[in-house]
Amino acid sequence: MPRFTRAELESFRDAIVPDLLGPDVRLLFVGINPGLWTAATQTHFAHPVNRFYPALLLAGILEHPVDQAAGMTDEDRDRLLARGLGITNLAPRATARADELTAEELREGGLRLEELVRRTAPRVVAVAGITAYRKAFGVPGAALGRQPVDLAGAELWVVPNPSGLNAHETVASLAEAYAAPARAAGISLGRAGPSPGR
Repeated sequence: MPRFTRAELESFRDAIVPDLLGPDVRLLFVGINPGLWTAATQTHFAHPVNRFYPALLLAGILEHPVDQAAGMTDEDRDRLLARGLGITNLAPRATARADELTAEELREGGLRLEELVRRTAPRVVAVAGITAYRKAFGVPGAALGRQPVDLAGAELWVVPNPSGLNAHETVASLAEAYAAPARAAGISLGRAGPSPGR
């Protein structure tokens, strides 16, 4: 795993991390914005304590582990795309914490996401973070799970944020939350996938 000094990580503030999108995105995961470790490694959800990839593996959405802290390999990216997965963010610029974003940036991110979904036509969109979703789409009462409205023709879900700062969740609870939109997107869960309602 690479080690970055605080100064090295700070040098990636406001950097952009490109979306991970293939020609056949069935399930589009949406982060809030890139963290500094993500910007440094050019890998979404890359912080060493982020539970995104361990949860995908436990859910059976991914069949091979990803060492996100070291940065995705080309093979990792190919496997993810081959499963019909894509990753984007509401806000493109890297910050140390998501709460550094303005409400305006999140609202603009919601509009940008809608346009991306219209262009790429995933079956399901899963926004990882209820607070950011509420701000981006102006729905203060929204709850986790399947939303009552679609987004540009895609089924819309809000799932828990996998950040290590979200102490309410475990890898197991995240795996269960992520498996539901994956099933809705028609992604077959591997042998490790949790059973519905477990």
